Order: sequence, then C-alpha cells, then structure tokens
Amino acid sequence: MIAWLLPENVEDVLPPQAWRMEDMRRALLDLFRSRGYQLVIPPLMEYVDSLLTGVGADLDLKTFKLVDQLSGRLMGVRADITPQVARIDAHLLTANAVNRLCYAGSVLHTQSAGFHRSREPIQIGAELYGEVGAEADLEILTLMLESLAVCGVKTLQLDVGHVGVYRALAQEAGLSSEIEHQLFGALQAKDSSAVAVLTAALQASLRDAFAALPQLYGDRSMLAEARVRLPQLASIQAALDTLEAIDRGLGDVEVAYDLAELRGYGYHNGVVFAAYTGGRSHAIAQGGRYDEVGRVFGRARPATGFSMDLRELAAAGSDTQ
Repeated sequence: MIAWLLPENVEDVLPPQAWRMEDMRRALLDLFRSRGYQLVIPPLMEYVDSLLTGVGADLDLKTFKLVDQLSGRLMGVRADITPQVARIDAHLLTANAVNRLCYAGSVLHTQSAGFHRSREPIQIGAELYGEVGAEADLEILTLMLESLAVCGVKTLQLDVGHVGVYRALAQEAGLSSEIEHQLFGALQAKDSSAVAVLTAALQASLRDAFAALPQLYGDRSMLAEARVRLPQLASIQAALDTLEAIDRGLGDVEVAYDLAELRGYGYHNGVVFAAYTGGRSHAIAQGGRYDEVGRVFGRARPATGFSMDLRELAAAGSDTQ
C-alpha cells in the first residue's frame, strides 16, 4: 500500500474547486450577517459528555472518539456542529432573549453517509434560538432557500414534514420503544405492509392513521386531506396549522409535504425539511426544529436551524450551471 494514500472517503480539494468552495463560504457568511446572524466558531473536539448529550444514538455512532492525554477523559471529534451551537446558546449567551447564530467548519464522520460522499463534510448553517412558532421556522426555511440561490443552485425540490404528527400518534397508541423504532423504520421506507403488521393490534382509528401517513405526500392540498384522515388530536391539528402557515409564507415556492418524513426523529420535535437538486438521492440542505436539545445544558429553548455541506454545494452548483 502506498503510504501517502488518504483514508477511504477522505479527500483533498484542489483548485479551482477549493476556490469555489471558499467563495461560497464567504458569500454565505455575508448573507447570514446581513440577516442578523452572528458567527460562532466551536472547537473541533470536546468532551463527549457535552458533545453527544441529548442528540441520539445516530450521532454517537458517527463520532470518532479518543482519550485526552491531559485529563484522561473521553473526547470526541465533532460529527455535527449544531449541538455545539446549542451549548453556546445555553451557557455563553444566556443574557439574550433571541440568538441568531451561524457557523462554518469541518466535521468528521466514522462512516460515509452514502456512496462517494465525504467523511469530512464542511458544514455551514444557521440557527435561531428563542423564537417559537411558524414565523421562526419560515425565517430559517427562507434563509436556506436564499443560501442555495447564492450558491448557484437553480432548481430544487423542497420537502417539508412535521415529526409532531407521528409523535402524537405514537403517544396516543402507547407504543413500546421497540415497536415505535420498528414503525419509524417502516414509515421512512414507506413500507405499507410492514406498517400494517406493526399496527395490527391497535384500535381501528389509530391503525388507519398510521396506514395513511405514507400516503400523505404531495402539494398543499394534502394538508387538507390530512385533517380528514387523521385523528382530531390537538397536537396533530397544531402541526398542520404550522405547515399551513409555512405554506402561505413560502408563496410560489414549490413544496412537497410529507407526513412520513421523520428525518432526525430522535433529535427534532417539530417541522423538518430538506432540499434536493439535480437528481441527487440525498439532500443538499436540511434542517428543522429541535426545541429540546438545550434542555440537557440547563436551558431548554425554542430552536430551529439548517445546515449544508460546502463540498456538496460546490458540486451541485456546478451541475446546475
């Protein structure tokens, strides 16, 4: 084996792509600054006690871990910057009622998120703390769309969901954690037969509601259909109210609403969204609401945000030009 070969899914960025990525980083940070977002630069590594607290098993599995030679404590190389920004909001900026924060930096993954995808994304994004409701979600969504436009992504599909619908149904059904996890996987795969098997013992109204989730996908007319097909639970109605408010705020933007979209289910608790472009199977940008993450840092705050990978953005921008 040649000694200077890089690890699998880890690569150098050469000119002119490196300049393209740097131009995008500068343009995006300028955009964020013009919208009132303040830049923070969290450390590349920190103790796993704070780095992974409250973020779910998925991020834990993605995180490289090592022992600090100074303290003997276990440290982690960040696999996502968002939890670090939540820690900063909770502990270092507590005087502010509302914080608009942005960031840009490398993260490292133990495994690639997909074929030919880098294990060292260069993550850039924005987070809004201290504001609840559809207006805050809409602000973040609009900023994400502006960001993609700045990067030259001209055609995209925007998918929007709300994990609160599934959470409400799971709570009403009293699902065990094991069944809830299996049902989550079946819904993500839109496996209607598996959903039917896993919900067979439930009462008819809940069984029908779970069966309807994979089918509740489409334009804004689907939201009205969901009100008819799903139980009249207050939390479900509130989730649909939020999605309708976002739809009104987005205006002519083409959106596909998907009530079986549970991206980041262990992490998010409200609206979730993802943007796709160029026939790519993975999202070019994604985000959502994650109000509970700050609780483990002693300050549960309304929070919503989005992130993107500069490597992916540079490739996508080239594809659409």
